[in-house]
Formats: sequence, C-alpha cells, structure tokens
Amino acid sequence: MDTISKSREPMSHLKAIYFVAPTSENIQYLRRHLATPRFGEYHLFFSNILKDTQIHILADSDEHEVVQQVQEFYADFVAIDPYHFTLNMPSNHVYMLPAVVDHSNLQRFCDRVVDGIASIFLALKRRPVIRYQRTSDIAKRIAQETAKLMYQQESGLFDFRRTEISPLLLVIDRRDDPVTPLLNQWTYQAMVHELIGIQDNKVDLKSIGKFPKDQQEVVLSSEQDGFFKKNMYENFGDIGMNIKQLVDEFQHISKSNQNIQTIEDMAKFVDSYPEYRKMHGNVSKHVSLVTEMSKLVEERKLMLVSQTEQELACNGGQMAAFEAVTNLLNNESVADIDRLRLVMLYALRYEKESPVQLMQLFNKLSSKIAKYKPGLVQFLLKQAGVDKRTGDLFGNRDFLNIARNMARGIKGVENVYTQHQPLLSQTMESITKGRLRDVDYPFVGNHFQQGRPQEVIIFIVGGTTYEESRAVALQNATNSGIRFILGGSVVLNSKRFLKDLEEAQKQARISNAI
Repeated sequence: MDTISKSREPMSHLKAIYFVAPTSENIQYLRRHLATPRFGEYHLFFSNILKDTQIHILADSDEHEVVQQVQEFYADFVAIDPYHFTLNMPSNHVYMLPAVVDHSNLQRFCDRVVDGIASIFLALKRRPVIRYQRTSDIAKRIAQETAKLMYQQESGLFDFRRTEISPLLLVIDRRDDPVTPLLNQWTYQAMVHELIGIQDNKVDLKSIGKFPKDQQEVVLSSEQDGFFKKNMYENFGDIGMNIKQLVDEFQHISKSNQNIQTIEDMAKFVDSYPEYRKMHGNVSKHVSLVTEMSKLVEERKLMLVSQTEQELACNGGQMAAFEAVTNLLNNESVADIDRLRLVMLYALRYEKESPVQLMQLFNKLSSKIAKYKPGLVQFLLKQAGVDKRTGDLFGNRDFLNIARNMARGIKGVENVYTQHQPLLSQTMESITKGRLRDVDYPFVGNHFQQGRPQEVIIFIVGGTTYEESRAVALQNATNSGIRFILGGSVVLNSKRFLKDLEEAQKQARISNAI
C-alpha cells in the first residue's frame, strides 16, 4: 500500500488499485501517473462524485490505455462509531470567520462539507429534506449548497425512488453550544479524548510516557474491543471497578495457562494463545489509559475544577459562581487551560448579568497566565454569546426548560460530574416530539417533511464532541422510532476548540488591520 504522491520504479507486471478522493490535486497526480504509467493496469476508485471535467482529464491522459475501470465508492468521511462520523477538516476555524475575511478558504470549507454530506447520503442511498439553524450564516450556506447539489446539479444521482418518508438533514453551528466542548469529561471515551486525545479511533501514548513498542499507539474501537464497547459511555468511577474485574479475569486465565502438564494441555494453550495474547494487550491498554488519566486528574485537580464547571453549565447562582471561579484562578495547582475554560464558562453564563465581575476575572486571568491571548474570552462572546445563539443553552429562556431544571434541582443529581446535558439532547427531543420550530430551523426550498422522519442526520459545522455522540447513542437506545446519526467537521476536545478560537481571532485581527 502506498500514497498517491510517492512514485517509484516501473512495475508493469503489477495491477494498481487507487482509492482516492476526487480532489483537483489527486486528479493532477493521476494525470501524471497515467502519462508515464508504472503499472500494467490501473483500477481507479473514487470516494465521492467525479465531475465530468475530471473524467475528461483522466480519459485524455490515458494514452497508453492502462485504465481498466473508474468507479465511485461513496466513503468520503470517517465513521468513528455506529452513529458518529467526522470529516477531519484541517482548517476548522474558518467557520467562525465572516465571508469578507477569507472568502476563498471559506468557499473551500463549504465545498468540503457539502461533499462529505453528499457522500454520507449516497452511501445511505437516501435524499433528505434539509433544515438549518436560522441564526448561522454558514449553516444556511451549507444547507442551501447541499440542496442545490442534491435537487438540481446531481438530482438523477440522488433519485432513489423510495416511497417512505425522507430522512431529515439538520445543519447546525457549533457556536450555538460552545459550553459542551469547554467542559471536562468523565465518561470513558470522552475523557480519553479530552485528556490524551483520540484520532480516528487511535490513541498516541508516546507523548505521555514510556510504553513498550506495541503499546505506543493503541486502538479504541467499539467494533473490535468488547471491553471498550461495554464501557465507552460509563463514568470514570465505574471504569476503575470494571478494569479491576478485567484484570482479575486475566490473572485467572494466566494461572490456568501456567498449569500445563500434558500434551493435551499444551495443545489447548497453543489453540487459545492468540486469544490470550489479545486479552493481554487489551488489559494492559486499558490499565495504561486509566492510570494515565488518574494521574492527570490528580495533578490538575480536575475534580475540583469540574465541579465548578458543572455548576456553571447547569445551575444558577452568580455570586457563588464568581467566588468559586476566583478561588480556582488563585489556586496554583490549577492549570492555565483550566483557568481559561472556567472564565469562558462564567462569561457565557453571566455575560449580561455581571459585567463588572467579568472584567475582574479578565484582569485576574491576564495576570495569572503569561501566554494568555488578550481578548480571547471577548472574542468567544462575540462569536457565541447569548445574542448569537438560537437554542436555550442554559435552560433559562424556555418555560419547559426552566421547569425541568427546577425539578432536577429538587430531586438532586446522581453524579455531580456528569449532570450536564449537551444542547443537542434538547434538539433531539424536539425532533422526536415534532416540536422543532420552523422559525428557528427553516426548511430549504419547497421540500418539507411529510410526517415524522425515521432517520435524522445532524451535522455540526465546527465539530462534534464525544459527549454529544454519547447522547445520540443513548437516544437511539430508547427506540423512539427515529435513528439519529451525528456528524461534524472535526471531533473536538477543549484543546482543539480553543486552538480554533485562537486561530479565528488571529485571522480576524489580521483582516481588521488590513
């Protein structure tokens, strides 16, 4: 297996299979490869729709007639979990910039998102009814361009002649819920991504300590790892107990394997050895991850920090919140990134109620963090403050949400660290009950929903989180008659969200200076 950009000596006795995205760069690479072919045959597979012009370029380049077939296999996305996909977009910050700041990059961003969404629906063999978040220009633009592709430019390709109710595509903006990517996480998959980082279901452990060579990069996939599948949505306290059970089970098997006395025993051990070896790798992988995360929780005083974060996200009480955040800013054990996130959460919650205290926190933050980029919290409010948002993020606008929060306050919560519910949960509930308001989430064109959809794809421009993918999996487990699928431009943790914010702030400043 090789990447398309590498070229080596001719091998005309071999057949080459290419599986590439139909980008203009890849078409140019292929054009050069076909002009001086290395292989005897070329079988070309593309992960998305090929344009007519691209097909002509390939045909004109194939003077040696080595191309045997050209096919489209719609897989221009990364499926992370059964209900969660991502597009892994490198310049994710672009969604925060107005079109006047970086028009060409914004167009490229929109084109890539539209391509990714098209690929998902072609893989599902469905054409959706499309809605978008009214307050977001980029969500509207992506929704309209997707509709144009599916209903006009490539209408024949998307005409699957199916009689059941069309699925719903809902395009929303990350800035409608900036709280979820700022929070510490306490369920297994989300916590690993927040504290260590997951990329395409792989965790790189090289940067955090000395591990044996075969454990420097580990795979966390619910498709291949039974323990992970069972525990990916469990909270941190339960994971510790469950890993202890896994270790006990492994030790029991190890002891029985040590008791080899006959030829039959040896044959049994040899037969079960691959499974034994796999279990050994699995046990050490999960023990390494949980040990490392426990260390970080202790070092960064995350239980203390997270309690205040959850209070800011879920409960009222401005004075108590101000005091708690101030105390944590003064605590030398609290990491800079955690100080910044606390002030951001406070600002999002109380931007209108306590401007004086907010200024005090900004000043405190600047004095505590040497590398703090001035104005970053203000930039977040400009991007995702109360005036910009559609949803009832803190449950204090809508009467039903206020009542629900009061009821939860009276009953108490099971776990103070996991009481936060992403805004997406409310959105899914509204869809399930047929209450998603047309005025907030208009339809594109004259394609309206006839009855309740059975399938809903929610695409978050700016990125998803593992907390949200957990909410989708739990919602699907209720068997409400609707299957939800979540997708986004990237999978965020707080580090990535802050990096995108900083990059957008930098670009906006450069453009203002010009």
